[in-house]
Amino acid sequence: MVTPPPRDNTEGSDIETAEALIQSVAQVKEQVGRIVVGQSDVIEQLLIAILARGHCLLEGVPGLAKTLMVRTLASSMSLDFRRIQFTPDLMPGDITGTDIIQEDHETGRREMLFRPGPVFTQMLLADEINRTPPKTQAALLEAMQEHEVTAGGKTYALKEPFFVLATQNPIEQEGTYPLPEAQRDRFLFHVVVGYPSRDQEAEIVERTTSGDLADVQPVVSGEDICKFQSVVRRVPLPEHVKNWVIDAVRAARPSEPDAKGWVKEWIQWGPGPRASQQLVLASKARALLHGRTHVTLEDAQALALPVLRHRIVPTFSAEADGIAVEDLIERLVAEQTAGAASVL
Repeated sequence: MVTPPPRDNTEGSDIETAEALIQSVAQVKEQVGRIVVGQSDVIEQLLIAILARGHCLLEGVPGLAKTLMVRTLASSMSLDFRRIQFTPDLMPGDITGTDIIQEDHETGRREMLFRPGPVFTQMLLADEINRTPPKTQAALLEAMQEHEVTAGGKTYALKEPFFVLATQNPIEQEGTYPLPEAQRDRFLFHVVVGYPSRDQEAEIVERTTSGDLADVQPVVSGEDICKFQSVVRRVPLPEHVKNWVIDAVRAARPSEPDAKGWVKEWIQWGPGPRASQQLVLASKARALLHGRTHVTLEDAQALALPVLRHRIVPTFSAEADGIAVEDLIERLVAEQTAGAASVL
């Protein structure tokens, strides 16, 4: 008798993992909702960034619970959490860690010992990241890209999963240092946190001024998140969705030979290939969150704004005409969607 080949259970296990992902995300949202009122879109985008193994830049005025949101997420996911308050006098070693001289009390011998900085965590909140000079901002680049830190000629791996969630204040420009384009590109999303509705604000006041404070329970582990990140990458990507993403990103580059007139007039620099990669990964994560095992055009269209917002530099002409980056992205998505519909 011929022994049959072993059965491949990868597909079955992926479906089980995807179902566990949906259940876990629902539980995380429920836990976060005990503390944070509203901001459902922001929370979903944060979860998508985590599942896509990306980082997130949060922008909003003070008092919108950005720090509280990140801290609550870390608690519900049972992740190590550290917070760095970025200030003008912050040094790179204050983030990555420094070498110190350690003396052995028995032998009297001295040796250099590396003391890890706050970046050695799983969820790092870089609070008001634009308040520190570029030299210190750049200390996060290697950690964000490679998930490791090099100090004193040695490389130290960071514990997985690892995320950087940075905040910045769009109002105060004095004493701030805009993020370099290379570092902005490392963030998967640039999320704008808006004001709550009147009913939500009334609930915020009621919750925070009473004596009853809810507790957050961990409902998922770091090991589970790593499994979820793996299954996200195995979500099928239809050819027409991949083509839409690539065409949309390339259409935002004024240097392209077939770039439209308004793109050349209003966009100074367009997104690079990392935008296409990030938009596809984020779309895969969103598809699973919405109970689908494949990516649709709706996923890519819904996430084009947070993915492209920080990767497009408008021209002076666009700024003079009062045209925001969001307006450019909405027009881009509309034209690409209309073009895809005509092809289909």
